[in-house]
Amino acid sequence: MIWLFLLLLAAVAALPFVIEHYRVKMSDGRRGSASGQFAELSQGVTHYHLTGPAEGPLVVCIHGLTTPSIVWSPLAKEMVDLGFRVLVYDLYGRGYSDRPAGTQDKALFNRQLVDLLTHLEIDAPFHLIGHSMGGAIATGFAATYPERVRRLALLTPAGMARIDASLIRFIRDRGIIGDWLMLAGYPRQLRNGIRAECEQYDVSAQISESQHNQLVFQGFVPAVLSSLRGLLRAPLEGEHMTLHRAKIPVLALWGGEDTVVSASAMGQLAAWNRDVIHEVVEDAGHGLPYTHTKEVLAHLTAFLPAPEGDDWGHDP
Repeated sequence: MIWLFLLLLAAVAALPFVIEHYRVKMSDGRRGSASGQFAELSQGVTHYHLTGPAEGPLVVCIHGLTTPSIVWSPLAKEMVDLGFRVLVYDLYGRGYSDRPAGTQDKALFNRQLVDLLTHLEIDAPFHLIGHSMGGAIATGFAATYPERVRRLALLTPAGMARIDASLIRFIRDRGIIGDWLMLAGYPRQLRNGIRAECEQYDVSAQISESQHNQLVFQGFVPAVLSSLRGLLRAPLEGEHMTLHRAKIPVLALWGGEDTVVSASAMGQLAAWNRDVIHEVVEDAGHGLPYTHTKEVLAHLTAFLPAPEGDDWGHDP
């Protein structure tokens, strides 16, 4: 009986890893149904959309920890209609981009964006928008390459404080035990979160389905955990202080009902960079770009220079 118990225990222990191993691998065949374009970059294939008038001022949008770039589609359409040129792309580990090995830290995400801009032959300064973890990535990029960023908009940005949820910290810091817990429990947690958001806010079926579909593919859940262990491990105090010294204009938008990144985090950001403009969308949660597109657009168009008459250079 003991051997049967041990066999059962081993099977339970191995099951999350077996399920992950047999998830669908991202491939050229799987990408065949996707719209947009693909670039072979130094760390893997990146899926992107570049839309809008070629002469329009460029806005680069970076999505968050668990979402693909499609979450930008409502806002991107509105900005293109206003005359902006908009670049959105799937971060490594998400959407239709590759799942490269290694820690998902600032260096990896900086290299992905630099490679993509090089591929597209974009060397002029641009506006940068980041949502959630994308806010942390955008902050890190702007602090590293301040000469490339004209204005920075952060929507419910990560990177203000250390993670205080004990379970997340335990999973992050426990090696293979954390891997097991993440693979075993996170898919259900994500599905529940997506369902709750759809019940509370008006989320398009295309966006919610795309979020769900990420769980089909191998490497997505490990990528989320790798980002928790890498980029999101510590606050970005130094990066925000660098932005303050570089005098890059920064807008921060917060959701009044956000339970992922509380609007109270604006106090921490204000302490690091007193020049940041803060705005709160009172009835919004964490998914600002796709649940409150009109409100976000109004704040962005008040913050960014209008496409007509844009001098194409650094803002005064």
